[in-house]
Amino acid sequence: MTSIDLNADLGEGMGSDDALLRIVSSASIACGGHAGDAATIRRILELCKANGVRAGAHPGYVDPKRFGRFRIVMPLEQLLGQIRGQLLLARHIADDVGVALSYVKLHGALANQTAEELAFAVGIFASIQAMDPQIAVLALDNSQQVRAAKAVGLPLIREAYADRAYTAEGLLVSRKEEGAVIHDAGAVIARCLRLAEAGEIVAIDGTVLKSSARSICLHGDTPGAVELARGVRSALEDAGVEITPTAPETDAITQL
Repeated sequence: MTSIDLNADLGEGMGSDDALLRIVSSASIACGGHAGDAATIRRILELCKANGVRAGAHPGYVDPKRFGRFRIVMPLEQLLGQIRGQLLLARHIADDVGVALSYVKLHGALANQTAEELAFAVGIFASIQAMDPQIAVLALDNSQQVRAAKAVGLPLIREAYADRAYTAEGLLVSRKEEGAVIHDAGAVIARCLRLAEAGEIVAIDGTVLKSSARSICLHGDTPGAVELARGVRSALEDAGVEITPTAPETDAITQL
């Protein structure tokens, strides 16, 4: 049977966490950078434990006023310190709750920057690997995140986005551009089915992209997020696709 993981970014104050945790199989938990604090992290982890949902950390630029969606120029060590602080907070609470943090997924501008810039991504992922060599990275498939994760030896889970438009190069269309977010539920569901069954995503210009992604991100901060997530899961299950956390790849390489 074909299977795929459904993940959502949670703990961001959108009010949909409880409902989404009954739909998705993985939860990327904001850990104090763009959103979230110790209390929200604990609550989402407890809900993950109760619902049997895989938990991951979702660090980003420490910029809650702009929701971590703008790139900030700073010394790399300062940025790495911010990321390490977020991961340590999430891991401390996870240990207390009795839930494993299985993966890291970068948020917003930090995710986009690592998807585009290989050297930058290697620096970020090497720091994560030094903290926990067993933790996986949830990475945008066909991006520099994938190459960086392999280069530093981190387990890899390839991800695609249900409701974000893609460029012909396989990256996400900037939110500043029209059409960057797909609002039509039918189009989102059709995309998820095509990805799960054929390993394809259609870019904004019509280019058909091949994808090995086996985790689909369902955003919790878009209007109608819960209904859309429910519709995606129902359509996939009706097509015979099992919803379950995807096992990470561990075939690390030693050269770029």
